[in-house]
Amino acid sequence: MRGIDEVEQITGAQKIASFLSSFCTLACHPALLSTLEGNIFHINFLVAILDVIILTLLIKDAPCLTSPPPGQVDGDIGDARHSSVPPAPEVDAEFYGMGKNLYRNYHAGLNAPAQPCDANGLFLPPGTPPLPLTEQLPDDWSPFRNRTEFETAEFLYSRAQMSAPNINTLLDLWAASLLKHGDMPPFADHKDLYKTIDNIPIGGVNWQSFKIQYSGEKPDIPDVPSWMNQQFDVWYRDPREVARNILANPDYVNDFDYRPFHEYSVSKDERRYQDFMSGDWAWQQADMIATDPDALGATFVPIILGSDKTTVSVGTGNNEYYPLYLSIGNVRNNVHRAHRDALCLVGFLAIPKTTNEHKETEEFRDFRRQIFHSSLAKILETFKNPMSKPEIARFGDGHYRRVFYGLGPYIADYEEQVLLTSIVRNWCPRCLAPRGKLDEDALCRCEAHREALFEEETSDVLRHDFGIVGSIVPFTNDFPRADIHQLIAPDILHQIIKGCFKDHLVTWVEKYLHHVHGKREAERRMDDIDQRLTAATPFTGLRRFPQGRGFKQWTGDDSKALMKIYLPAIEGHVPTDVIRTFRAFLEFCYLVRRNVITEDTISQIEDALCRFHHYRSIFLRLGVVPTFSLPRQHSMKHYPDLIRLFGAPNGLCSSMTENKHIKAVKQPWRRSNKYNALGQMLVTNQRLDKIAALCVDFTKRGMLNGTCLSDASGCLDTSCNNPPAKPSDIIPDTAEPNADIDDNVDEGEIDDGPTEIEAHVQLARTCPTLAIELSIPNLQDLIGRFLFEQLHPRDPRDHATIPLDSFPVYDGKISVVNSASSRFYAPSDLSGIGGMRREHIRSCPKWMNAHACYDCMFINAQPDLEGMRGLQIARALCFFSFKYKFVLYECAMVHWFDVIGDAPDEDTGMWVVQPSFDGHSPNISVIHIDAIYRAAHLLPVYGVDFIPCAINFSNSLDKFRTFYVNKFADHHAFEIAF
Repeated sequence: MRGIDEVEQITGAQKIASFLSSFCTLACHPALLSTLEGNIFHINFLVAILDVIILTLLIKDAPCLTSPPPGQVDGDIGDARHSSVPPAPEVDAEFYGMGKNLYRNYHAGLNAPAQPCDANGLFLPPGTPPLPLTEQLPDDWSPFRNRTEFETAEFLYSRAQMSAPNINTLLDLWAASLLKHGDMPPFADHKDLYKTIDNIPIGGVNWQSFKIQYSGEKPDIPDVPSWMNQQFDVWYRDPREVARNILANPDYVNDFDYRPFHEYSVSKDERRYQDFMSGDWAWQQADMIATDPDALGATFVPIILGSDKTTVSVGTGNNEYYPLYLSIGNVRNNVHRAHRDALCLVGFLAIPKTTNEHKETEEFRDFRRQIFHSSLAKILETFKNPMSKPEIARFGDGHYRRVFYGLGPYIADYEEQVLLTSIVRNWCPRCLAPRGKLDEDALCRCEAHREALFEEETSDVLRHDFGIVGSIVPFTNDFPRADIHQLIAPDILHQIIKGCFKDHLVTWVEKYLHHVHGKREAERRMDDIDQRLTAATPFTGLRRFPQGRGFKQWTGDDSKALMKIYLPAIEGHVPTDVIRTFRAFLEFCYLVRRNVITEDTISQIEDALCRFHHYRSIFLRLGVVPTFSLPRQHSMKHYPDLIRLFGAPNGLCSSMTENKHIKAVKQPWRRSNKYNALGQMLVTNQRLDKIAALCVDFTKRGMLNGTCLSDASGCLDTSCNNPPAKPSDIIPDTAEPNADIDDNVDEGEIDDGPTEIEAHVQLARTCPTLAIELSIPNLQDLIGRFLFEQLHPRDPRDHATIPLDSFPVYDGKISVVNSASSRFYAPSDLSGIGGMRREHIRSCPKWMNAHACYDCMFINAQPDLEGMRGLQIARALCFFSFKYKFVLYECAMVHWFDVIGDAPDEDTGMWVVQPSFDGHSPNISVIHIDAIYRAAHLLPVYGVDFIPCAINFSNSLDKFRTFYVNKFADHHAFEIAF
């Protein structure tokens, strides 16, 4: 086991020998040889790089940076109590999590969490308790007078987002109701409310601005383009203070990594990539930082950035904004995916505009590029010093630590990546593959190579041979250890889902149909595909397409929803290779979206990518597309390396910035009066940050337990103290049987709380009346068989052969519910910070006052087997409970499905099932509710026939004979339905 059983001692000579072997292999790469041919400059450049790296390896092998073996303490360190240098850790590896299934090798050159320092940077003895995060008393609600005031402000400003006139109206009505009691509402008016929020002392970082304008040579003409004389405002707040606020947030203390690490499974000794600090990039940065003597004992804090233009309205006026966001790599992915406040707004960049006459000129394009990079360099300049020398920062656990900052990954879509790396469009921002041959192997771009090219080549050569815009200096040029080409983060949303799926594959299917069948027949087949999409059965988290996919404005959520049901819809209308292309692509998407990615997963990703490249060639052979040299598809090739660098990509996806647009830009814009809205938006964001920070502080002090009313009455609600339960529990739902609820977009629920069993009786029945209602005359016999199985779980006999008169007889009352909710661990999907998710399973004769809804479920059959071999599919006909001999039994009446074949379908990769029958009667059973794992999504096997318009989502489960078990319904289904 690496780092636990022994410490591997690798000498400088061994490192150099290993490196030379890899370097020689790389130097003989065909792509490199073709680049070096006839170019002595490039050869000398590589030789210089080789010298530098060998020197670095020798320096890194110096004894002063070597960790002592386990159990041995380096005697040259001295007494840590009287030194600013912490003692070297005795071991750098430890088991992680419950049991001894995982272990981590932590970076030896940086900080151990048990060795914090004081406010002056002197390291404290082990076990020194932290100072209190706040000196306020547990009943100090400052600047509010009491809990009621704070919760009123938080509700009106943060949650309800009530306008100022409406706040005044509400407070007037409140005052009128209290007048007879001689009391007053918490605030006099909206101004009083806003003033109190502004007085919150924590969480807010003041906004500031600077102006930027063109300083180059202007043409000697009377009508100079207006953009050359215009000043552009850039608003920002100190990003270092924002980062310090994140570090000091106690909400993240249990989801924070202090050091880079490599995580392995004990059973396979296999590398696992999950959170950002588990990747190689953070480790490599720590290697470089550790060469500085001041770095010993410091914490490395990677700064993650993201930017993307967003439009708040398509109406009149300047309604486009350019927000800049910041987070840190120490906060784990589950916090980012739960959309907590670890991603912060730090600026609004300028958007230069000009007339149609000048907007395509090279001068204006270069100005837009340079204003972007210059603005970022100016905003981030406060990070420069603590990137080279550590500063003291307080953390959420109350301790101070030395901190080194470093520029980390930048979250951006392809257009933004082109701008960031200063390359020509249709080139790759990460490698040197020519834009017309992106599928070819090529070397990675790097800042050193770029700088060397600037010294030797002309701007025309840079643009045409390397795809580099030579007149632009990237903002990373001003910061240590920063290479913008390496810092481009993977972007699942825009590159893969919107780009490859929606813009490429879906469009290619339509082109194929027109190419092969002509316009009239192609449109008829497209209509049938739309009808198939309409007939997809409902499922939690699945958007319905009542009009098919023929809508104009696609969102990321639309694309993600279509991906889940598109594959069976096109089957029968396209060749098998097209189906397999989609299957390989979908499997790639779901694999890279996993919460934890192992080396085995990376092998599966590479296999899926290989199959995708193989089967997509049908589009080229048939003349549907002229080339596959597409930057977004090409980006899939880099994902294995990006996973190894940055951990699981779902922690760096642009879906995080897209979600932040809503809270930080769009909602504040809607709350403004639309006149000079940006200034109002800045104030709104600052107030929201202050309220959020104060809420965390009050929670940490235990001041927000229970509800405001229970606190005032002296009776705290302790229901939140229930113990955690199993990963999957089924809970009868409280919804009314025919409640008029819009279920078209049932997104499921994020579950941050514990799992518990609750029973809410909706309807009372007797066994005979329920049998009539369900058209199951042998219901009493089924309940008797169920009771026998519960009472005699170890009876070795086949229960189907046991005579009916041996079963218990129950003829009492039965309580029926129309839906249940399942809680299970699904960290790769939208879930709570603990990875828990809740979904509804419905069994209702009249859902939404319109149609029957009987959902399907995964049933735990043989837990010792993996995937579908250990699961069964059943359809919920009824959820009910009853008491027999004082024991409550919570049950489900289910109609079983039989699996067809002993393996998934070869083309789609999904298992095929059909309703099970015992002769001519449905195969129905009563099962305990604990056997239910979660909801299952079935999609009809449509075949080659066109489906009638009368078939829709409400009756498709009854109209078809065979179904796919949709493993693409969500990421958790992909994990279990294999």
